Amino acid sequence: MNDPSTPLHVALIGYGFAGKTFHAPLIRSVPGLALRTVVSRDANKVHADLPDMDVVADVAKVLADRQVDVVVIASPNDTHAPLARAALEAGKHVVVDKPFALDLQQARSLAAVAQQQGRVLSVFQNRRWDSDFLGVRQLIAQGTLGEVTHFESHIDRFRPQVRARWREQPGAGSGLWYDLGPHLVDQALSLFGLPERVWGSLATQRDGGEVTDWAHVVLEYGQRRVILHAGMLVAGGSARFTVHGTQGSLVKPRIDVQEAQLIAGMRPGDAEWGIDPDDLLLYDGDGQVTHLTTPRGDQSRYYAAFRDAVLGRGAAPVTPRQAITVMAVIEAAMQSAAEHRAVVLELEDGEREAWQAASN
Repeated sequence: MNDPSTPLHVALIGYGFAGKTFHAPLIRSVPGLALRTVVSRDANKVHADLPDMDVVADVAKVLADRQVDVVVIASPNDTHAPLARAALEAGKHVVVDKPFALDLQQARSLAAVAQQQGRVLSVFQNRRWDSDFLGVRQLIAQGTLGEVTHFESHIDRFRPQVRARWREQPGAGSGLWYDLGPHLVDQALSLFGLPERVWGSLATQRDGGEVTDWAHVVLEYGQRRVILHAGMLVAGGSARFTVHGTQGSLVKPRIDVQEAQLIAGMRPGDAEWGIDPDDLLLYDGDGQVTHLTTPRGDQSRYYAAFRDAVLGRGAAPVTPRQAITVMAVIEAAMQSAAEHRAVVLELEDGEREAWQAASN
C-alpha cells in the first residue's frame, strides 16, 4: 500500500483536448496527487500551460519509472486498451479516459489483468459529478417524480463543419457514439441498472462526414423507456435532461458548466467552480412550474475517489465491472443499428451484478 503521507506520482499519456482540458487541471487540483510527467510529442504545447512539467515522448520511460504510481491514459481511443494493459503489467494504477476499450473482449481482458496485478483500474466517467446529473439523480432518488416512465438524456452540439481530428476521421473507436455514448450510458446505468433490451440508430449527417455524428439509443426497462441522444447539428431547442414520472416531470435545460469553466481557465476551488446558474424545472400535474437550484458540480471528486482507492480507503469511483457493462451497451447499440433489431446484453452473471445496487 502507498504511504498516505506521500503524494501519488501521476503520469499523463496524451495532451490533446481531454488531457489538456480535463485531466491535467483536475489531477493538479486534488491533494495527494502530483502530476509529474506528461507523455507528448509536443513539449512546447505542454510547457505553454505547465512550464515546469517533465515531458517525454516515449511511453516506455514512464512505464519503467519506479517513481510513477498512477498512469492516466488520455490518448486516442484505439490506444486505450494496449496502453492500459502495458501500464498495469508495469505495476501502475491506471485511469483510462472513456471509452474504456474498443469492445467487450478488450474490456474483460483489462479487468482480468488489473485483478491479476492487484492494481486499481478505473475509467474516467467525470460526468457522474456534473451539476445537471447530480440534480436529476437527487430528485429521482427522493421520489419527487414518482415512478419514472420516460428518461431522456441529450448531449447535443452544433458543429456543422467536419474537423481534421482523429475523433471525426475513420478508424477504430472514432465517431460520436464512442465519444459521448459512454457518458450517456454510464449515467443511465447509474440510475436504472441494466436494461432488458437495447435499440440503436446511428447516422452520418454532416456534409463530408465519414463517421457517426448522430446517435439515438433506446434502453428498455419494462414499461420505462430511457432515450440517449447525441447530435452535431443541433443549434438549440433540446434540453439536457427530460424526465417524466407518475407524479410530475423534470426538465434541465442546459448542460453542466465545468467544461466551459475549465476551457476558460477556472479550476476546482475557485469561488464559482461548478456553480450552475441553470435551474431544474419541476412540473406538477396542474402545469405549475417550480424552479429548483441545481446542485454544485465538481468533477475533481472523481480523482479524489481514485486517490482514496489507491490508498486502500474505498473502491474505485468507476469499477472495471461497471466499465464492462457500459461497453456491453455501447456494443449492443451498434449491433442493433446494424441489424435493425433490439439486442439483449450478453453479460456474465458477475457482470450483471455491477449495477444491482443502482437498480434497487
